[in-house]
Amino acid sequence: MKVVGVVGDEADAVADRLADRFADRGRVGAVQHESHDSEVPEPSDASSAETAFELDADGWRARGEDKSVTDVLDTLAPTHDYAVVTGFPNADLPTVVLGDADHAGTTLVRADGSAELDVEAVVDELEATEPYETLESLVARAKRDPKAERSGAIATFTGRVRAKDSDDDTPTEFLDFEMYEGVADAKLDAIRSDLEARNGVFRVLMHHRTGRIDYGEDIVFVVVLAGHRDEAFRTVEDGINRLKAEVPIFKKEVTLDEQFWVHER
Repeated sequence: MKVVGVVGDEADAVADRLADRFADRGRVGAVQHESHDSEVPEPSDASSAETAFELDADGWRARGEDKSVTDVLDTLAPTHDYAVVTGFPNADLPTVVLGDADHAGTTLVRADGSAELDVEAVVDELEATEPYETLESLVARAKRDPKAERSGAIATFTGRVRAKDSDDDTPTEFLDFEMYEGVADAKLDAIRSDLEARNGVFRVLMHHRTGRIDYGEDIVFVVVLAGHRDEAFRTVEDGINRLKAEVPIFKKEVTLDEQFWVHER
């Protein structure tokens, strides 16, 4: 799923324009922060429920515990191709900036206002950004594969940021990953092709996040669609081992005491 944030005056109008354009290419999700003070009606019979959903003539309404932008994007990723986020200037996203609005993300395109924005430029720039993937989105894609009807197994691996290896270690705050662009993609494609050439392996999906990844967050996913569990498990293990050994991805570790590039140690 490709994700774009929009900040500044006329953000809602720009978000609508982008959603209309992206709808020609796939399924679009909208994540909006309401700035007015009106109350969102709650499901009628949900006073004792922590989380509740209600379907009426206008669609679904919901209430429940607070979710972050990341939580919402995780929910959208398995079933959507695009997400347009407005009202969250502190979100670290590829961002369309209107005027001189402040934001925490990476500037994708800048324009004075909605009328001046080149939507096609946004489409082109967004295609070059890293997709928003989760384990669930990769598994969903594997299940949609034409060969899924022959599959009796999906095996997965998730790598995450750990705080420490032992009780005496200084806790890790976050990792920062940089990828040798172009070369890394070519290596990943070669690994996938090799693994998918195995008998009984129908689809291999791999994704490694880049940038800052905090303690407890996911780093890398491997998903294998196979005929049986033996080849699925074996291919997942070989996939993550080859990714770590062959793909040029560089890791900086930041602990409470220091920071260093892991490959230099």
